[in-house]
Amino acid sequence: MPKAKHHHSVYVVELDEAVLKQKKFCAANPNFDPYLSCLYVGMTGLDPEVRFENHKRGYKASGYVTKYGLHLLPEIYECYNPMSYEVAAAKENSLAEDLRAEGYAVWQN
Repeated sequence: MPKAKHHHSVYVVELDEAVLKQKKFCAANPNFDPYLSCLYVGMTGLDPEVRFENHKRGYKASGYVTKYGLHLLPEIYECYNPMSYEVAAAKENSLAEDLRAEGYAVWQN
């Protein structure tokens, strides 16, 4: 049975503010608003909750999410899911850019 065409998702994880001690993270976010959250934006072919759990246990993970990930923020991304791989890849980039433009400190791989 072929996989569904539109099974990819974008997701957003709130990161602990301790991530701001990481020079690479701060260098990627020179204009962040210190009153807003630090975020990770990603895309996945899995359910975002499953993907977040994989990050937390270190499986195919961003080190920032493994170490600093607090929880998912579905109110930011649920309205976009599901979508095709191509649309999800573009949305991951545009969502990260939009959130950074709003003042959030954002990491994406």
